[in-house]
Amino acid sequence: MAFARSRQALAIAGVLGLALGATACGTGNDKKSSGKASSPECAAYEKYQGHDGKKVTIYSSIRDIEADRLAQSWKQFEDCTGIKIDHEGSGEFEAQIGVRVDGGNAPDLAFIPQPGLLKRFADAGKLKPVGADTKALAEQNFTPDWLKYSTVDGKLYGVPLGSNVKSYVWYSPKTFKEKGWTVPTTWDELIALSDKIAASGTKPWCAGIESGDATGWPATDWIEDVMLRTQTPEVYDQWTTHGIPFNDPKVADAVNKAGTILKNEKYVNGGFGGVKSIATTSFQEAGTPITTGKCALHRQASFYANQWPKGTKVAEDGDVFAFYFPAIDPAKGKPVLGAGEFVSAFADRPEVQAVQTYLASGEYVNSRAKIGDWLSANKKLDINNVPNPVDKLSVQILQDPKTVFRFDGSDLMPAAVGAGTFWKGMVDWINGKDTATVLQGIESSWPK
Repeated sequence: MAFARSRQALAIAGVLGLALGATACGTGNDKKSSGKASSPECAAYEKYQGHDGKKVTIYSSIRDIEADRLAQSWKQFEDCTGIKIDHEGSGEFEAQIGVRVDGGNAPDLAFIPQPGLLKRFADAGKLKPVGADTKALAEQNFTPDWLKYSTVDGKLYGVPLGSNVKSYVWYSPKTFKEKGWTVPTTWDELIALSDKIAASGTKPWCAGIESGDATGWPATDWIEDVMLRTQTPEVYDQWTTHGIPFNDPKVADAVNKAGTILKNEKYVNGGFGGVKSIATTSFQEAGTPITTGKCALHRQASFYANQWPKGTKVAEDGDVFAFYFPAIDPAKGKPVLGAGEFVSAFADRPEVQAVQTYLASGEYVNSRAKIGDWLSANKKLDINNVPNPVDKLSVQILQDPKTVFRFDGSDLMPAAVGAGTFWKGMVDWINGKDTATVLQGIESSWPK
């Protein structure tokens, strides 16, 4: 594949660069004697040098091609600083990170996608507050809204890394053109389109919430997106912090509203079966029937751009693209649901702090963005370095000061709820359990 070839080319270039520029990017800890500070390609890394031969371990949920892209994104940092980054990605990250930390086998750094989980580790005294350099850079490059998600008792315990926008509905521009369908801009138009497609004999929606140990999370995203559209942002905040109970009528209303699509046998599950098939369909495969005409709509985040079959053109005039998940009440504006990871440290050795600081920098986010299929809320990210059109749209949304952004609700809740009973409750709900019973069960699980 093209990526493999480019990665090989970079590796060859790196070897040649090291061979030809050993003097410019030496391996000694002494910056002056190594000549690193005078090397043009290593100049941006001068402030991170002085740790040659050190290793920093990172644990995350990022795997496969995305993990390869991570390795590519910090390769020059490794070459110019001599710090070896040892990254491990796992599909069971949420379950295993606690086991590792509690067992005394914590990584140096972790990319934690749930602020609730981050808070748990901070409250337990397991995390290290970010260093002064990291804090200064984080405050410069991110809005206070983002930093509050990794702040516990006034101390910053993590720096935002990758981000995503979740308020999208994926579709096929080609199919829409052929069928004469129009992209809906309101909830009523979305339902009218769904009815029209269903009347033609095609299930309009496809969905899947199977995700290994994290099964259920895509359904929680549905509830959160609808909650932001049926209630004010302030009520959403109350819900995520237990200011209102989980079984409050406002929450039940959002769940039932989502159910008009997800639990509607006339609407789902295109390409897979009926409503209950949603629980056993992997989120990675869930939207792919759009490419074969077996469904037309799939609500999923910007990162779903990585899940389409090889050769699929993602563009406004391509095989697939995405539109904004329409607002239900125009008076509430256009709220946006999103998420991301936070780089948090379980160790505070100088080389660990150097890596954490670098990952908060403009140099890093632009390096990673150029590789493709990635975005960040970092204000130093240049949109011209973002090749994917959906990611470009997402960056515009994230950098727009008028956007009403809210972080993924389940990620904000205590891990026992957000990554536990909420996920599991949504599986039960899809499988036929009624809303009131599901919400009562989740409410009962909220830590006292």
